[in-house]
Amino acid sequence: MYPYREADVNPSCGKGFKTDCRFSPQIWLCDHQFKPIIPSNREYSMRVPREFAEMTHFHAVRENIFAVFQMRRSALCAHGRPGHGVQQESLHSERTNMLCLIPLLLLLPPPSIMSGFRQCPSPCLCYESSDLVDCRSQGLDQVPAGVSHGTWLLDLSGNRVREVRSDSFVGLWSLKFLLMSNNSIHAVHPQFLERLDLSFNRLRWLPQDFTLHLTSLQELRLDHNLMQHVDSSSLRNCDNLRKLDLSYNRIRTIDTKAFHSLSRLRLLHLEGNKLNVLKDGLLSRQQTLEVLLLGHNNISAIEAEALAPLRGLTLLGLRGNQLQHIKFKTFLKLKTINTHLQMSLNPWTCDCDLQRVFGKIQHVRHLHVEDYKAILCHAPPQQAGSPLVSMDSQLCMAETASVLVITITVMLAVIGALVKAERNRKSKQAASDAESSDK
Repeated sequence: MYPYREADVNPSCGKGFKTDCRFSPQIWLCDHQFKPIIPSNREYSMRVPREFAEMTHFHAVRENIFAVFQMRRSALCAHGRPGHGVQQESLHSERTNMLCLIPLLLLLPPPSIMSGFRQCPSPCLCYESSDLVDCRSQGLDQVPAGVSHGTWLLDLSGNRVREVRSDSFVGLWSLKFLLMSNNSIHAVHPQFLERLDLSFNRLRWLPQDFTLHLTSLQELRLDHNLMQHVDSSSLRNCDNLRKLDLSYNRIRTIDTKAFHSLSRLRLLHLEGNKLNVLKDGLLSRQQTLEVLLLGHNNISAIEAEALAPLRGLTLLGLRGNQLQHIKFKTFLKLKTINTHLQMSLNPWTCDCDLQRVFGKIQHVRHLHVEDYKAILCHAPPQQAGSPLVSMDSQLCMAETASVLVITITVMLAVIGALVKAERNRKSKQAASDAESSDK
């Protein structure tokens, strides 16, 4: 049985999804608890969409499923009766419910017995009742032959596979989950999947026909690879994609039409790349997008219409970029019901304009800057490190005072000039009068 580990819940982002399962003589009873771990903001943590936690821990499904089967095998062999509990994490609620409600899993025999009934590639473990094949960390350099045609989940994580060819899965019409994280993959041609995990590999680009046979794909993890660019053809067939994770690559540019076919996308994770600007038109087809994570890039500008199409956005993450100023109109065009903004860890130039922008955003009913108190000034030097919230009134008061001083100075200069001009006029008039009287 795999123990619960904090690292499994929070590999990079500090957010998790836990499922506490208790054993019953008849079925598995599951108590689902959504617990994103976000320090010092409990109210916000309960508003993050469940899909965010699910996508962040896509890899956890293999631990969950195999943990259940390993526990059953150990319990049956050691005691001749079921065990008393297991903790597991959940990625997809439908699969979790299936595992929790099928009583036949309680009678699952060891994998060694299974292999006599159904073909199982060596050195993998196969579980016939659920059509799972576990080939994790076996030193494999290619997809093994002999995988049963009824397999719906194949886990090849932690091996040395370098290339996935289209003929690697011939006949596997039931395969829906393919987990291949932590390999050395640099080329891939998958097909007929609903969920694909290629994280922690060596992919530098996606082939143009990457999604040719992935029209049913719903979740795609490509995080922690070496990609620098996303072109307009790589994802063009993914009409059903709901969750896309491209975080922690080296992406500098994305073609404006790269996401045009992803009209059903709900989560887009682009954290930890090298993007410089959020361009108009990039998200023009993403009206259903709920979570957009752009933290820890180099974004210094958001173009005027970049966010306007996002009618369903609930979370916009912009932490850790290079934003110094923002325009209120850019965020006002977010016609959503309720959107939470993350804006801290940027090099803000604190002036009256910035204070006014954030003040206006705070007064828009559907916009909420969740980390407003954590926004620190980077410039001017005398205000560096000071929280913007503590300087709100001072910034505009100082600017107003400066304007008043300048105005008064100008007025005094004008008055002085008028007085001097009047004196000169009077002097000239007096001289002219004197000349007239002499004549």
